[in-house]
Amino acid sequence: MKTILKTYGLLALIAGTLGFTGCKKFLDESDPSNFTVENYFTKPEHARSSVNAIYASLREPMSSGFGGGAWTMTEFATGQAATDLGQAVDSYFVKDLQNTADNSYGLNYWQNYYKGIGNANLSIAKIPGITMDAAEMKRLLGEAHFLRAWYYFNLVQLFGNIPLITEPVDLKSEQLRPKQAAPADVYKLITDDLITAEASGLPWVDVTGKVSLGAVKSLLAKVYLTMAGYPLQKGNEYFNLAAKKAEEVIDSKQFKLFSNYGDLHNPAKKNVEENIFMIQYKTQIIPANWQELIIPYNKNISAYSSETGGIYATADFVKSYDPSDLRAKEGQFFFTKFTNQDNRNQEVALGGYFLYKLFDVVAQTTTANSDLNWSLIRYADVLLTYAEASNEVSGPGAKAYEAINLIRKRAQLPELAGLSASQFQEATWRERWYELCFENITWFDMVRLHKAFNLTTKGFDNYVGHKFTYGPVLTDRELLFPIPSRELRNNTNLIPTKGY
Repeated sequence: MKTILKTYGLLALIAGTLGFTGCKKFLDESDPSNFTVENYFTKPEHARSSVNAIYASLREPMSSGFGGGAWTMTEFATGQAATDLGQAVDSYFVKDLQNTADNSYGLNYWQNYYKGIGNANLSIAKIPGITMDAAEMKRLLGEAHFLRAWYYFNLVQLFGNIPLITEPVDLKSEQLRPKQAAPADVYKLITDDLITAEASGLPWVDVTGKVSLGAVKSLLAKVYLTMAGYPLQKGNEYFNLAAKKAEEVIDSKQFKLFSNYGDLHNPAKKNVEENIFMIQYKTQIIPANWQELIIPYNKNISAYSSETGGIYATADFVKSYDPSDLRAKEGQFFFTKFTNQDNRNQEVALGGYFLYKLFDVVAQTTTANSDLNWSLIRYADVLLTYAEASNEVSGPGAKAYEAINLIRKRAQLPELAGLSASQFQEATWRERWYELCFENITWFDMVRLHKAFNLTTKGFDNYVGHKFTYGPVLTDRELLFPIPSRELRNNTNLIPTKGY
């Protein structure tokens, strides 16, 4: 994926050239070495590099530091995350349910994901005009359609009514200040894009980290599952579609759960086995700088100079796990102690439940330069999607039990059996909360289900009215994040999010 990093600035350069048409008054000659939209898309290499550029926007919300990180936004919104990073005020606004449209986290997602959409639109429009191998063109367009779908799927879940832009935009475009579209229209584009990507000839697995058929089918299952719930409430038909698409991934036999949880944060396990689709990082080139945010605050355990305490799990969440659940044991998903930076024989108590499932041990102890990818889709999610969706269609069948029990077996929990449909439903939700925590998934589950996990009863409350263990109570306004105020100022056609 090194090529992605090098070519990302290309399309920004292309876009920048659009504003200089007035120079013709002073200069009649054009420099053929300058890239423009018109002269760039002429070679197969241009097609590949333009698609590579689309991936870069995946990485931007992961950037982290003393101001926090946009990726934490949906974690604080669950009520299951804590922070010691006082200057990261946007974290507290979300965590304490006092969020505003001025939050920089939401702006980060909005701007970077629409940048990704813009780059995808450009590739989709221009690549067909390049003379190149037809099969390779089809695969490249499949990647572009998948990535556009990914960005729109996240934006529509985060912000609700959003602009739907499907063509390249320049300074004269009617869509320069677009109006919002209904969520149903956005979801139609998402599913259309994924169906196109599904038929584009992509391989089931791509160890380089590019979009694969496994990623396409897995995302399509997630999209159908979401469409079955809120806000579209398409119900049984879409649960069935989700189950069938997840089953295709399972039946492919191309993926499997890691045998141990350590592989979830093992750089040697990039893009293989359980990791279906990831954000790519490379030590010494673009390292995973979100590592800085998950280090306990000033405990002197890390090779990093900044120990921010930016995000960790609440004690109430970790203690809600079954006592025998391996995931909650020390050094599995969480850790409460580590060795001192200057003396690795000395143990340091951390004072909280920090995120070991995201912790690059080599970077933290020696290099301060992480080679760890961030997983966007992993096989555990596919198994639980299948279990939940198939149960909604026809109750808990043998294959649904097999899927959820694979998750539980790794956690050293007893297998489930003999449950009613409603009991199995809550069991799959619980496994999603426990297995997929701190991977930017839980809040999206809360919204599509309109449910929140009660850490005391181990059952599920209605979303609206659910009280976090530290006090705040969810209202219907927290079902969406606010459209950023900067975007509202720049585009007067946008309608502010209700409640903000």
